[in-house]
Amino acid sequence: MTDSEIEITADLVHDLLQEQHPDLAGLAIREVAGGWGNQMWRLGDDLSVRMPRTEGAPDLLRKECRWLPVLAPRLPLPVPNPVRIGEPSARFPKPWTIMTWVPGEPLDYTSISRGDHAADTLAGFLKALHVEAPEDAPISEDRGDHPKTYTDGFDHFVHAVVPDDLADEVRAVWDDAVAAPGWDGPPLWVHGDLHPANVVVSDGTLTGVIDFGDMFAGDPAWDLAAAWVVLPADAASPFFDAYAQADEGTIRRARGLAALKSLFLMLMGQNGDRGLPGGKPAWGPAGRAALDRVLKGGLM
Repeated sequence: MTDSEIEITADLVHDLLQEQHPDLAGLAIREVAGGWGNQMWRLGDDLSVRMPRTEGAPDLLRKECRWLPVLAPRLPLPVPNPVRIGEPSARFPKPWTIMTWVPGEPLDYTSISRGDHAADTLAGFLKALHVEAPEDAPISEDRGDHPKTYTDGFDHFVHAVVPDDLADEVRAVWDDAVAAPGWDGPPLWVHGDLHPANVVVSDGTLTGVIDFGDMFAGDPAWDLAAAWVVLPADAASPFFDAYAQADEGTIRRARGLAALKSLFLMLMGQNGDRGLPGGKPAWGPAGRAALDRVLKGGLM
């Protein structure tokens, strides 16, 4: 069997725990729906097991294990923190991890009811995260540059999912981002993949951030796009007021990147999951709602 043909079951997870971390093998194991590069299982009440199922996932897990212990102590919201590392073996030929569990429900399956509170909370989280990164911090290969670098991908998304009556309006947002000056500060720590599936909500309140596999050092505009992609309507302005350290060019780049991310979510909701289990049907409505906020919510 190839790696991609290995079925990841509760029995396999239990056996791997028994072999490598027997003190945890007695905890209840429950599959968690969703996931992209990793299949995730609850382990007891406070832990999770992440099992890579795509070619690039092991490297992203290693990145999280290297850097989350550095970042997590200063972040004001719960984030997954590595507890143990599972080594490749004959049963499963990739590394895997045991992480702390972040309670709540991903935003693509629920909603935020306290918009102003969420704006303040997310702004505080990103202010704590967005500090100068060390020289050996990771750099992303597929994101992090100025929006103009991604115009071909943006055009593809527009053709694929944007109604004709909105195309000019969407392109105007993107063109403004492309025309904005680039980031001229030092590379900052950036989560890199803030969208509704990667933030956690409890009782209508933003309570956690997950999936740091795409973290990198670079332009904070990639995270600030969450003002439209994650937060509810009319929360972008109070978010930027609370964040208080984004100049006009950064906000323009962030809004364009929010449009890009919204279109990606719409496309994945339309086209499913590229063959991975679980599907992404909730991403389509989340992306369309985010695009509506982008088009409504200019700040300049």
